[in-house]
Amino acid sequence: MGLAFDAAGLGDYLHEVFAEVANDFVIERLDEDGITMRLVVDDRHLRPGGTISGPSMFALADVTIYALVLSRIGREALAVTTNASFDFMRKPAGGTPLVAEGKLLKLGRQLAVGDVLIYSQGDPRPVARSTMTYAIPPKKAGTV
Repeated sequence: MGLAFDAAGLGDYLHEVFAEVANDFVIERLDEDGITMRLVVDDRHLRPGGTISGPSMFALADVTIYALVLSRIGREALAVTTNASFDFMRKPAGGTPLVAEGKLLKLGRQLAVGDVLIYSQGDPRPVARSTMTYAIPPKKAGTV
């Protein structure tokens, strides 16, 4: 299956359906092999001690897989997370953007499974990894 969006079109769509958080995330790469997204870190993403919070890292992983699924199936805002596994491996650098590398492991009619590695920008060691499953709403009668 090819791409339903290019990076710019997908970014525009994310701004349309998630305007409240879309400026937090930047699509740096989108191709047949996967996606690279960046979390633009500011003070609200930090926890005591100056590190990036777990919920911020989870949000990056979730948005990365959501964007990756949409890049394949097109405009389907109601695709939803149905399962998530998350491993925190090391403390991310506070105040440094996080970069997520996502790839799709399976894309079916009803479910999509993706894997994400998250890094502090400039450090090759992952700070977290996640595997997520998304439910894809059934096509309505008469749609392709």
